[in-house]
This record gives sequence, C-alpha cells and structure tokens, in this order.
Amino acid sequence: MSSLNRKSSITLYSRGVCAFSHRVRLALAEKNIAAEIIDVGDDHLPEDLLDLNPYNTLPTMVERDLVLYSSNIIMEYVEERYPHPPLMPVDPMARARTRTYLYRMDHDWYSLLGDLQGDDAGKADSARRTIRDGLTLLAPVFAQKSFFMSSEISLVDCSLAALLWRLPVFGIELPAQAKSLLQYADRMFAREGFRASLSFAERSMR
Repeated sequence: MSSLNRKSSITLYSRGVCAFSHRVRLALAEKNIAAEIIDVGDDHLPEDLLDLNPYNTLPTMVERDLVLYSSNIIMEYVEERYPHPPLMPVDPMARARTRTYLYRMDHDWYSLLGDLQGDDAGKADSARRTIRDGLTLLAPVFAQKSFFMSSEISLVDCSLAALLWRLPVFGIELPAQAKSLLQYADRMFAREGFRASLSFAERSMR
C-alpha cells in the first residue's frame, strides 16, 4: 500500500482483514490521497487509539484535530474534503440515492459479517444464503453499466468491491446467473486503486 503511505496529515487506524476498513482504504486509494495506515492486529488496540475513539472500533481516521470512527462517515468526509476525483454524484437527488444504496448495503449485507465470522454455524449459513441471493438479484444491474448504476465509480463501488473480494473466504460462491456481477468484480479488482488498497492479509484471500 505504498501509495497510501506517503507523508500525509491523515492517519487511518485499520485492520487488515476488516471489510469496513478496506472500503475506506479503497476510497482513499481511488482518490490518490496519501495516508499513514496503521495496521491494528486482532489481539489488542493501541493506547492512542483507545484515547481517540470512545467506541474502540475500526476504522478510525485522524486528520489534525478531527477524529472520525464510522466507515461511511469517514468516506463521506474524504469525499467532501478532497472532491477530485469525485466518488459521489453532484446532483443532490443522485447523492441521496447513493447514500440510500450505501445504507441498504450496510443493513442487508455488512451487518451479517459478524455472523459469517462467528461460532454459530446456523447463523453463518443463513448469512451466506442472504448475501449470495442478494448479490445474485443485483447482478443484472451490471449488464448495462460499468459501475453500480453509473458509468463512474462511486463510494457504493468501494463498499461492494470490498465485500466481493471476501466471498471465497466467507464460503460464498455466486451462481452462473450472476455472471455480469462477477465480470464487474474482475474489473474492480484490476483497478490500480483497488490493488493499492489491499493489505498484506487481504492479498492472501485470493
């Protein structure tokens, strides 16, 4: 992630296998924003992070006196603070739709990541089916556009790509009717920004 580690006023506390952290790293990379990435292990959080974030969650971003600790809030701040190249549409209605897509993705899929990685096999199987079926239903969207509902990449694509990268680890295999989504995934994974966003642990997922 050398493109993210140039000297910068931004520090991002990130976990190498965390999808929430990954989508923030991807947004930064797509915008070519330099950031100091601090990779936080699974065993304990650093003392300075505990002081910064009362919820002790990742990712956490610091820029000067500003501390943010929700991945969607971080991505939207980055978009507004560094507007070029844009990852949100200019039109207010289109921006509202993009926020709605992000909300639905979090509610329907990202909320299940804990079940996928938990000890309850029944919950994990249910989560796999929900994500697989939801992605399969979504697949036709990508038959007409290069990105999600658009010809330009957006924050929705950052969130979706981080999830799609993890499907093999989660034991989720998409059916043949999701071909257009799989082709979209290949296009996203080939992007320079996506490659730059990957942690060492994420590179070993595929």
